[in-house]
Amino acid sequence: MFCRVVLAPLTRQRSYGNAPQPHAILYYSQRTTKGGLLIAEATGVSDTAQGYTDTPRIWTKEQVEAWKPIVNAVHAKGGIFFCQIWHVGRVSNTGFQPNGQDPISCTDKPLTPQIRSNGLDVAQFTPPRRLTIEEIPLIVNDFRLAARNTIEAGKPSFSYVICSIDQFMKDQVNDRTGQYGGSLENRWRFALEIVEAVVNEIGADRVGFRLSPFSDYMESGDSNPSALGLYMAESLNKYGISYCHMVEPRMKTLQKKLNAFKGTFLVAGSYDRGDGNKALLEDRTDLVRFELDAPLNKYIRETFCISDPVVGYTDYPLLETTA
Repeated sequence: MFCRVVLAPLTRQRSYGNAPQPHAILYYSQRTTKGGLLIAEATGVSDTAQGYTDTPRIWTKEQVEAWKPIVNAVHAKGGIFFCQIWHVGRVSNTGFQPNGQDPISCTDKPLTPQIRSNGLDVAQFTPPRRLTIEEIPLIVNDFRLAARNTIEAGKPSFSYVICSIDQFMKDQVNDRTGQYGGSLENRWRFALEIVEAVVNEIGADRVGFRLSPFSDYMESGDSNPSALGLYMAESLNKYGISYCHMVEPRMKTLQKKLNAFKGTFLVAGSYDRGDGNKALLEDRTDLVRFELDAPLNKYIRETFCISDPVVGYTDYPLLETTA
């Protein structure tokens, strides 16, 4: 039996100064098995992409160099490593932005304050500035350059990229008119321009795409998520990318595999071994399966996004197996 579980892109906010740290070498190598797929935490494409403390970037030479020993550790154990590149859009404030400028997005609608993952602190957001038509190609180019940097950071195989651009896609956020707003086709235009730029830069076989059509996280919902997901799958097919990663709510919603997408299809959303294997057997996904019927560690949510280099990061008990 093959293990079909993938390490999801788990943001843990432990990249001090927005550069990956040496303690991440242990974190990722602990989770690596031969032939296993790991997806790195969301990694910013530019100085405007930041919205959280101590999340990594990959747009300067120093940041690229900091990724190299981490990628090498994964490769040394035979793992396959993807880098998720992102831009937070309006999920930010002036404190994270260069020269204290306003965050950028598809809209100028502000976010309401949100309780952080620790259940205590409140995140405050600055009303965003709506990107102009002339600026959109500049953000597309940021993704292209970040994709190129992933190649430099992990030759030969940290060069896989996942793009997630929910705010432009979702009609409860995107209130634009013209070529980047309104219809599904127009709301998807920005994302597909990024996919095309990245594919042209590093090749389709090194590209995947992550989407959360059913999620309304950070007030990014859509009135018809099923249609959004279907349109996404059909649109991505022409680029021949490696895979599509669909993120579901905690209550799993996919009743069948999204066969409109012709490549490898991944799902995520509170799966355990039993319902993960069931989803695979029922052909609702390609990757979610568990190899062993071993108990899962009990997580401690309060430690997910703290800055400690060990606690809740590399101190979970490891599964002891025999060859």
